[in-house]
Amino acid sequence: MIILNQPYVSQILEDTIAQNNYPVLNNTASEELTTRKDLPLLSDKAFTEAIRNKKLPLLYTNSEDSIEWITQNLRFTRLPELIMVFKNKARFRERIRSMYPDFFFKEVSFEKLDQLRSQTLPYPFIIKPSVGFFSIGVHVVNNASEWEKVVAKLKSETDSLGRNFPGEVINGSNFILEEIIPGDEYAVDIYYDKNGKPVILNILKHLFSSAEDVSDRVYITSKQIIEEHIESFTQFLSKMGDLIELRGFPMHIEFRVDSNNHIIPIEVNPMRFAGWCVTDIAWYAFGINVYEFFLEQKQPDWNVILKDKNDDIFSMVVADLPKDIPVDNIKKIDYEKFRTYFEDPLELRKIDYKKHGVFAFQFARTSYKNRKLLEDILQSDLKEFLIL
Repeated sequence: MIILNQPYVSQILEDTIAQNNYPVLNNTASEELTTRKDLPLLSDKAFTEAIRNKKLPLLYTNSEDSIEWITQNLRFTRLPELIMVFKNKARFRERIRSMYPDFFFKEVSFEKLDQLRSQTLPYPFIIKPSVGFFSIGVHVVNNASEWEKVVAKLKSETDSLGRNFPGEVINGSNFILEEIIPGDEYAVDIYYDKNGKPVILNILKHLFSSAEDVSDRVYITSKQIIEEHIESFTQFLSKMGDLIELRGFPMHIEFRVDSNNHIIPIEVNPMRFAGWCVTDIAWYAFGINVYEFFLEQKQPDWNVILKDKNDDIFSMVVADLPKDIPVDNIKKIDYEKFRTYFEDPLELRKIDYKKHGVFAFQFARTSYKNRKLLEDILQSDLKEFLIL
């Protein structure tokens, strides 16, 4: 069972639905974002009844815009409850507190941000919406003077949060302050099977240009990344799954891993894998169709998959617009120049940059010896690809 929604449906997802005859909710997005005419669409009523008649319904959505529909129509399942456990970062921290009893976090309403005594806050820390995604409204605060500036910036950002996203997806009314989690950041696509076993489909390392960077520019995966973390991530996910009693549930979870291999989750995005269908990098890197693997409850044999892999790096690059150039000043994007920047461009997905502030998602293969290409694109302002 699949619910499609804004902002993007990849051709891989669309073809997978048609080839496997997976039932899809007949909504506006299923018409606007797809090109195939052979998708098995079901009305709200038929889709709901199909879920009701399954002992353990397997439901996937490509976008958290679907959360509102799930919350309103599937209250007879545990899905609305589980979604809010993960979407509300403060609630999630409470549920796993026993795993991290000394971890600092504090939830505060937007109206009371000014009332917090800046001198008493445990710097450095990070602040972000309690309900949110895509690094929106996320800020690192190193000292009291920065705190005042961040509060002022959040005030200007909060209005746009409500205008651009549903409240179930992102909400600027409450924020969570939490201690800085040291180490490298990883994003993992997983599902829990009918027995509660976590099945990892993908591990992406999130690269940053600096300690202050909170953007989503570059994610990479490789044989080395999978082999280094598959065991420890699976162990953590097993403990978390037992605490929350997860069954037949897909998610995209982000971790920080320090030099001692200590794992701390950052956040969980329920009911989906990596957003904007960029989870498809698993197909390019490892031949894994994540949608089929979840809905058919298949498990990757990583020993077999990685056996003949070399040290190539597979990347997904988010081409966001420079903040200092008004979008109306952009005549067009030189997509060919951007695509051919990469050693082995696998797929270029053009995005409506006037609407989303991102002009492309690029999948690529890079040999280890040419990894500086990814380091350079991480530092770039991307202005060289804009025609003004």
